[in-house]
Amino acid sequence: MQQHPTPADAITTPLVGTVIAVQANFCQVQIDLDIPTVGGKLILCTRRARLQKIGISAIVGDQVTISEIDWQGLKGVVIDVFPRHSLLDRPPVANADRILLVFALAEPALDPFLLSKFLVKAESTGLQVSLCLNKSDLVSPVEKQDWCDRLAEWGYQPIVISVENGIGVPELQVELDRQITIFAGHSGVGKSSLTNALIPDSNIRVATVSGKLSRGRHTTRHVQLFTMPTGGLIADTPGFNQPDLTCTPTELASYFPEIRQRLETAHCQFSDCTHRDEPNCVVRGEWERYPHYLEFLADAIAWEQQLQSQPKLENSLKQKSSTGKKKFEPKLDSKYRQISRHTILQSLEELSGEFEEE
Repeated sequence: MQQHPTPADAITTPLVGTVIAVQANFCQVQIDLDIPTVGGKLILCTRRARLQKIGISAIVGDQVTISEIDWQGLKGVVIDVFPRHSLLDRPPVANADRILLVFALAEPALDPFLLSKFLVKAESTGLQVSLCLNKSDLVSPVEKQDWCDRLAEWGYQPIVISVENGIGVPELQVELDRQITIFAGHSGVGKSSLTNALIPDSNIRVATVSGKLSRGRHTTRHVQLFTMPTGGLIADTPGFNQPDLTCTPTELASYFPEIRQRLETAHCQFSDCTHRDEPNCVVRGEWERYPHYLEFLADAIAWEQQLQSQPKLENSLKQKSSTGKKKFEPKLDSKYRQISRHTILQSLEELSGEFEEE
Protein backbone atom coordinates (compact mmCIF):
# COMPACT_ATOMS: atom_id res chain seq x y z
CA MET A 1 0.00 0.00 0.00
CA GLN A 2 1.45 3.35 -1.08
CA GLN A 3 1.89 5.95 1.69
CA HIS A 4 0.85 9.53 1.05
CA PRO A 5 3.62 12.06 1.70
CA THR A 6 3.31 14.23 4.77
CA PRO A 7 3.44 18.01 4.36
CA ALA A 8 7.07 17.95 5.52
CA ASP A 9 8.00 15.34 2.89
CA ALA A 10 6.48 17.53 0.19
CA ILE A 11 8.70 20.54 1.06
CA THR A 12 11.78 20.56 -1.13
CA THR A 13 12.61 24.28 -1.21
CA PRO A 14 15.33 25.75 1.03
CA LEU A 15 14.12 26.86 4.47
CA VAL A 16 15.30 29.42 6.99
CA GLY A 17 16.12 28.56 10.58
CA THR A 18 18.23 29.44 13.61
CA VAL A 19 21.31 27.56 14.80
CA ILE A 20 20.59 26.52 18.38
CA ALA A 21 23.60 24.26 19.06
CA VAL A 22 26.99 23.50 17.51
CA GLN A 23 29.17 20.47 18.04
CA ALA A 24 32.23 19.59 15.96
CA ASN A 25 31.25 19.93 12.28
CA PHE A 26 27.52 19.66 12.92
CA CYS A 27 24.93 22.20 13.95
CA GLN A 28 21.34 21.82 15.04
CA VAL A 29 18.98 24.19 13.25
CA GLN A 30 15.46 25.03 14.37
CA ILE A 31 13.21 25.91 11.46
CA ASP A 32 11.52 29.29 11.90
CA LEU A 33 8.30 28.99 13.87
CA ASP A 34 6.21 30.92 11.33
CA ILE A 35 6.80 28.36 8.54
CA PRO A 36 3.62 26.24 8.20
CA THR A 37 3.65 22.52 9.11
CA VAL A 38 7.40 22.33 9.81
CA GLY A 39 8.03 25.40 11.99
CA GLY A 40 9.99 24.49 15.12
CA LYS A 41 11.39 21.21 13.78
CA LEU A 42 15.04 20.49 14.59
CA ILE A 43 17.33 19.54 11.70
CA LEU A 44 20.87 18.21 12.17
CA CYS A 45 22.99 19.92 9.52
CA THR A 46 26.45 19.99 8.03
CA ARG A 47 27.95 22.96 6.17
CA ARG A 48 28.12 23.13 2.40
CA ALA A 49 31.71 22.60 1.27
CA ARG A 50 31.70 26.00 -0.45
CA LEU A 51 31.13 27.74 2.91
CA GLN A 52 34.01 25.86 4.47
CA LYS A 53 36.36 26.86 1.64
CA ILE A 54 35.62 30.58 2.03
CA GLY A 55 35.83 30.37 5.83
CA ILE A 56 32.18 30.99 6.71
CA SER A 57 31.16 29.22 9.90
CA ALA A 58 27.81 28.93 11.64
CA ILE A 59 27.62 29.63 15.36
CA VAL A 60 24.79 29.57 17.87
CA GLY A 61 22.23 32.26 17.05
CA ASP A 62 23.00 32.46 13.33
CA GLN A 63 20.13 32.70 10.86
CA VAL A 64 20.86 30.16 8.11
CA THR A 65 19.33 28.69 4.96
CA ILE A 66 19.18 24.90 4.81
CA SER A 67 18.38 22.56 1.92
CA GLU A 68 18.63 18.89 0.90
CA ILE A 69 16.48 18.07 3.92
CA ASP A 70 15.90 14.42 4.72
CA TRP A 71 12.58 14.63 6.57
CA GLN A 72 12.73 11.00 7.67
CA GLY A 73 16.14 11.35 9.34
CA LEU A 74 15.74 15.11 10.04
CA LYS A 75 19.08 15.95 8.42
CA GLY A 76 20.09 18.72 6.05
CA VAL A 77 22.83 21.01 4.77
CA VAL A 78 23.51 24.68 5.62
CA ILE A 79 23.95 26.47 2.30
CA ASP A 80 24.04 30.10 3.47
CA VAL A 81 24.55 32.18 6.62
CA PHE A 82 22.72 35.51 7.00
CA PRO A 83 24.60 38.70 8.01
CA ARG A 84 24.76 39.16 11.79
CA HIS A 85 23.46 42.23 13.60
CA SER A 86 25.50 41.37 16.72
CA LEU A 87 28.30 39.00 17.61
CA LEU A 88 29.81 37.98 20.94
CA ASP A 89 33.02 36.00 21.22
CA ARG A 90 32.66 35.02 24.88
CA PRO A 91 30.31 33.22 24.77
CA PRO A 92 30.15 32.74 20.97
CA VAL A 93 26.59 33.84 20.17
CA ALA A 94 25.30 35.67 17.09
CA ASN A 95 22.30 37.98 16.77
CA ALA A 96 21.65 38.28 20.51
CA ASP A 97 19.32 41.13 21.52
CA ARG A 98 19.78 41.30 25.27
CA ILE A 99 21.97 40.23 28.17
CA LEU A 100 20.06 39.27 31.28
CA LEU A 101 22.34 39.33 34.31
CA VAL A 102 20.99 36.95 36.92
CA PHE A 103 22.14 37.49 40.51
CA ALA A 104 20.82 36.17 43.80
CA LEU A 105 19.77 38.30 46.76
CA ALA A 106 21.01 35.55 49.06
CA GLU A 107 22.84 32.20 48.90
CA PRO A 108 25.23 33.47 47.63
CA ALA A 109 24.99 36.98 49.04
CA LEU A 110 24.85 39.79 46.53
CA ASP A 111 28.31 41.33 46.13
CA PRO A 112 28.05 44.96 44.87
CA PHE A 113 31.57 45.04 43.39
CA LEU A 114 31.16 41.76 41.51
CA LEU A 115 27.73 42.85 40.26
CA SER A 116 29.25 46.13 39.09
CA LYS A 117 31.94 44.28 37.17
CA PHE A 118 29.37 42.06 35.45
CA LEU A 119 27.29 45.12 34.56
CA VAL A 120 30.26 46.90 33.00
CA LYS A 121 31.18 43.79 31.00
CA ALA A 122 27.57 43.45 29.83
CA GLU A 123 27.43 47.13 28.83
CA SER A 124 30.59 46.66 26.74
CA THR A 125 28.75 44.27 24.41
CA GLY A 126 26.46 47.00 23.12
CA LEU A 127 23.40 44.86 23.78
CA GLN A 128 20.43 45.81 25.92
CA VAL A 129 21.28 45.04 29.56
CA SER A 130 18.66 43.83 32.04
CA LEU A 131 19.16 42.78 35.65
CA CYS A 132 17.27 39.97 37.37
CA LEU A 133 17.46 39.35 41.14
CA ASN A 134 16.57 35.79 42.10
CA LYS A 135 15.83 34.15 45.48
CA SER A 136 13.70 37.04 46.70
CA ASP A 137 11.98 34.59 49.03
CA LEU A 138 15.15 34.42 51.14
CA VAL A 139 15.24 38.12 52.10
CA SER A 140 12.81 40.48 53.83
CA PRO A 141 10.64 42.92 51.86
CA VAL A 142 12.64 45.81 53.35
CA GLU A 143 15.96 44.36 52.18
CA LYS A 144 14.50 43.66 48.74
CA GLN A 145 13.26 47.26 48.40
CA ASP A 146 16.59 48.63 49.62
CA TRP A 147 18.39 46.80 46.82
CA CYS A 148 15.87 48.03 44.21
CA ASP A 149 16.34 51.63 45.36
CA ARG A 150 20.10 51.24 45.41
CA LEU A 151 20.26 49.78 41.91
CA ALA A 152 17.97 52.51 40.60
CA GLU A 153 20.73 54.95 41.58
CA TRP A 154 23.06 52.87 39.43
CA GLY A 155 20.72 53.31 36.48
CA TYR A 156 18.98 49.91 36.51
CA GLN A 157 15.46 48.74 37.31
CA PRO A 158 15.93 45.12 38.45
CA ILE A 159 13.38 42.38 37.85
CA VAL A 160 12.87 40.66 41.22
CA ILE A 161 11.88 37.00 41.06
CA SER A 162 11.86 33.76 43.02
CA VAL A 163 12.23 30.64 40.90
CA GLU A 164 11.54 28.53 43.99
CA ASN A 165 8.13 30.14 44.53
CA GLY A 166 7.40 31.06 40.90
CA ILE A 167 7.29 34.79 41.70
CA GLY A 168 7.89 37.03 38.68
CA VAL A 169 8.73 34.17 36.27
CA PRO A 170 5.60 34.55 34.03
CA GLU A 171 6.19 38.31 33.74
CA LEU A 172 9.83 37.72 32.80
CA GLN A 173 8.76 35.20 30.17
CA VAL A 174 6.59 37.83 28.48
CA GLU A 175 9.42 40.39 28.52
CA LEU A 176 11.84 37.99 26.78
CA ASP A 177 9.38 37.12 24.01
CA ARG A 178 10.69 37.01 20.41
CA GLN A 179 14.28 37.83 21.37
CA ILE A 180 17.59 36.04 21.79
CA THR A 181 18.58 36.61 25.41
CA ILE A 182 21.93 35.66 26.93
CA PHE A 183 21.81 34.60 30.56
CA ALA A 184 24.95 35.52 32.50
CA GLY A 185 25.94 35.89 36.11
CA HIS A 186 27.83 34.41 39.03
CA SER A 187 27.68 30.64 39.49
CA GLY A 188 24.94 29.31 41.75
CA VAL A 189 22.55 32.24 41.38
CA GLY A 190 19.93 30.14 39.61
CA LYS A 191 20.46 30.71 35.86
CA SER A 192 19.86 27.07 34.99
CA SER A 193 16.91 26.84 37.42
CA LEU A 194 15.39 29.93 35.83
CA THR A 195 15.81 28.45 32.36
CA ASN A 196 14.09 25.26 33.51
CA ALA A 197 11.24 27.36 34.93
CA LEU A 198 10.83 29.35 31.71
CA ILE A 199 11.16 26.23 29.55
CA PRO A 200 9.95 23.18 31.50
CA ASP A 201 11.30 20.63 28.98
CA SER A 202 14.84 22.07 28.78
CA ASN A 203 16.08 19.78 31.61
CA ILE A 204 19.29 21.72 32.34
CA ARG A 205 21.33 20.18 35.12
CA VAL A 206 21.24 22.19 38.35
CA ALA A 207 23.77 22.02 41.18
CA THR A 208 23.55 23.21 44.76
CA VAL A 209 25.60 26.03 46.25
CA SER A 210 28.83 24.97 47.95
CA GLY A 211 28.45 25.38 51.69
CA LYS A 212 32.19 25.79 52.24
CA LEU A 213 32.72 28.68 49.81
CA SER A 214 29.10 29.93 49.46
CA ARG A 215 29.52 29.60 45.71
CA GLY A 216 27.68 27.71 43.06
CA ARG A 217 29.24 24.98 40.97
CA HIS A 218 29.36 25.39 37.21
CA THR A 219 26.63 23.27 35.67
CA THR A 220 26.42 24.59 32.08
CA ARG A 221 29.16 23.16 29.87
CA HIS A 222 28.46 24.72 26.46
CA VAL A 223 26.38 27.37 24.74
CA GLN A 224 22.95 26.29 23.56
CA LEU A 225 19.74 28.10 22.69
CA PHE A 226 16.49 26.96 24.29
CA THR A 227 13.10 27.95 22.87
CA MET A 228 10.48 29.37 25.22
CA PRO A 229 6.79 28.60 24.62
CA THR A 230 6.31 32.27 23.66
CA GLY A 231 8.97 32.00 20.93
CA GLY A 232 11.92 33.69 22.64
CA LEU A 233 15.34 32.03 22.66
CA ILE A 234 17.55 31.76 25.74
CA ALA A 235 21.30 31.16 25.71
CA ASP A 236 22.27 29.55 28.99
CA THR A 237 26.01 30.19 28.83
CA PRO A 238 28.87 28.52 30.69
CA GLY A 239 29.23 30.23 34.07
CA PHE A 240 32.33 32.23 34.98
CA ASN A 241 33.30 33.88 38.22
CA GLN A 242 35.34 36.89 37.10
CA PRO A 243 34.50 38.58 33.78
CA ASP A 244 37.58 40.19 32.24
CA LEU A 245 37.44 43.89 31.38
CA THR A 246 39.29 44.69 28.17
CA CYS A 247 38.52 48.29 27.24
CA THR A 248 40.15 51.70 27.02
CA PRO A 249 39.57 54.38 29.68
CA THR A 250 37.31 56.31 27.29
CA GLU A 251 35.23 53.22 26.58
CA LEU A 252 34.99 52.38 30.28
CA ALA A 253 33.30 55.69 31.13
CA SER A 254 30.55 55.01 28.61
CA TYR A 255 29.68 51.73 30.34
CA PHE A 256 28.44 53.48 33.51
CA PRO A 257 24.86 54.86 33.28
CA GLU A 258 25.73 57.30 36.08
CA ILE A 259 28.54 58.82 33.98
CA ARG A 260 26.42 58.92 30.84
CA GLN A 261 23.70 60.77 32.73
CA ARG A 262 26.14 63.36 34.12
CA LEU A 263 27.69 64.01 30.71
CA GLU A 264 24.27 64.55 29.14
CA THR A 265 23.73 67.73 31.16
CA ALA A 266 27.30 69.05 31.46
CA HIS A 267 30.80 68.61 30.01
CA CYS A 268 34.23 68.19 31.53
CA GLN A 269 36.87 70.84 30.88
CA PHE A 270 39.04 68.40 28.91
CA SER A 271 37.75 66.24 26.06
CA ASP A 272 40.01 63.36 27.13
CA CYS A 273 39.11 63.60 30.81
CA THR A 274 39.55 60.32 32.66
CA HIS A 275 37.30 61.60 35.51
CA ARG A 276 39.99 60.91 38.07
CA ASP A 277 41.88 64.05 39.15
CA GLU A 278 41.41 66.53 36.28
CA PRO A 279 40.10 70.00 37.23
CA ASN A 280 36.46 70.92 36.55
CA CYS A 281 35.40 67.30 36.06
CA VAL A 282 31.63 66.90 36.22
CA VAL A 283 31.78 63.14 36.80
CA ARG A 284 33.96 62.99 39.90
CA GLY A 285 31.81 62.99 43.00
CA GLU A 286 30.07 61.15 45.80
CA TRP A 287 28.15 58.50 43.89
CA GLU A 288 28.28 54.91 45.08
CA ARG A 289 30.03 53.24 42.17
CA TYR A 290 32.70 55.91 41.71
CA PRO A 291 35.29 53.81 43.66
CA HIS A 292 34.41 50.88 41.37
CA TYR A 293 35.03 53.11 38.36
CA LEU A 294 38.45 54.17 39.68
CA GLU A 295 39.49 50.56 40.24
CA PHE A 296 38.30 49.50 36.78
CA LEU A 297 40.02 52.60 35.34
CA ALA A 298 43.39 51.44 36.66
CA ASP A 299 42.85 48.10 34.93
CA ALA A 300 41.78 49.83 31.70
CA ILE A 301 44.90 52.05 31.69
CA ALA A 302 47.14 49.02 32.28
CA TRP A 303 45.37 47.10 29.52
CA GLU A 304 45.77 50.01 27.07
CA GLN A 305 49.47 50.37 27.90
CA GLN A 306 50.01 46.66 27.42
CA LEU A 307 48.23 46.83 24.08
CA GLN A 308 50.39 49.74 22.92
CA SER A 309 53.61 48.02 23.98
CA GLN A 310 52.93 44.95 21.87
CA PRO A 311 54.76 44.93 18.52
CA LYS A 312 52.62 45.57 15.48
CA LEU A 313 51.92 42.53 13.35
CA GLU A 314 53.67 43.96 10.28
CA ASN A 315 56.80 44.64 12.38
CA SER A 316 56.94 41.06 13.68
CA LEU A 317 56.64 39.38 10.27
CA LYS A 318 58.92 39.32 7.25
CA GLN A 319 57.96 38.66 3.66
CA LYS A 320 59.33 35.62 1.93
CA SER A 321 58.80 34.96 -1.77
CA SER A 322 58.21 31.43 -2.93
CA THR A 323 57.17 30.41 -6.45
CA GLY A 324 55.88 33.89 -7.10
CA LYS A 325 53.56 33.87 -4.06
CA LYS A 326 53.93 36.15 -1.05
CA LYS A 327 54.47 34.35 2.23
CA PHE A 328 55.12 35.70 5.69
CA GLU A 329 57.06 34.22 8.57
CA PRO A 330 57.93 35.52 12.07
CA LYS A 331 61.04 37.65 12.42
CA LEU A 332 63.70 36.21 14.71
CA ASP A 333 65.54 38.23 17.31
CA SER A 334 68.85 39.55 15.96
CA LYS A 335 70.92 37.16 18.10
CA TYR A 336 69.08 34.16 16.60
CA ARG A 337 69.16 35.28 12.96
CA GLN A 338 71.43 33.53 10.47
CA ILE A 339 74.15 35.84 9.07
CA SER A 340 73.41 36.69 5.46
CA ARG A 341 75.74 35.65 2.63
CA HIS A 342 76.26 39.31 1.67
CA THR A 343 77.45 40.18 5.19
CA ILE A 344 79.84 37.21 5.23
CA LEU A 345 81.37 38.17 1.83
CA GLN A 346 81.69 41.79 2.90
CA SER A 347 83.50 40.76 6.09
CA LEU A 348 85.85 38.49 4.10
CA GLU A 349 86.68 41.33 1.68
CA GLU A 350 87.43 43.70 4.57
CA LEU A 351 89.63 41.05 6.24
CA SER A 352 91.44 40.34 2.96
CA GLY A 353 92.10 44.07 2.52
CA GLU A 354 93.60 44.29 6.01
CA PHE A 355 95.99 41.37 5.22
CA GLU A 356 97.09 43.03 1.96
CA GLU A 357 97.85 46.30 3.78
CA GLU A 358 99.94 44.45 6.33
